[in-house]
Amino acid sequence: MKIKFLAILLLIGIAEAQERLVATDHVPDAPGTRRFWSAENKIDLSIFAAQLAADAITTQRGLSEGFREVNPLMRPLVTRGVAGQATASALSFGASLGTVYLLHVTHHYRAERITLRLVLAGACALVGHNIALLRGR
Repeated sequence: MKIKFLAILLLIGIAEAQERLVATDHVPDAPGTRRFWSAENKIDLSIFAAQLAADAITTQRGLSEGFREVNPLMRPLVTRGVAGQATASALSFGASLGTVYLLHVTHHYRAERITLRLVLAGACALVGHNIALLRGR
């Protein structure tokens, strides 16, 4: 219960900090355009990379303690050890980054921010779930 509460507080704090960053960091290069590698996106993607690392560590620990991977797409990779887990993490990061970048280049800036925050929330929930399972055993 404490882990879930901490994860929710962390997510709220991150979202609040990013809202302030968006308001002060928006300096367009040309009218109606926005840079993809803004400070907001750099922070968001750094947080996501850290969440993927935490997910990888907790997933491998759970597998070594007898748990199983519930994601059928990642199961063939993560059961192959650290190399497979690294591949799964790289694929997850690439798919998320590609989706967000596609929204950016099609000028869907609001959808880009919402999508990236949903990705962060989902990764936070997964890591929190893994930690809760590992502590419960």
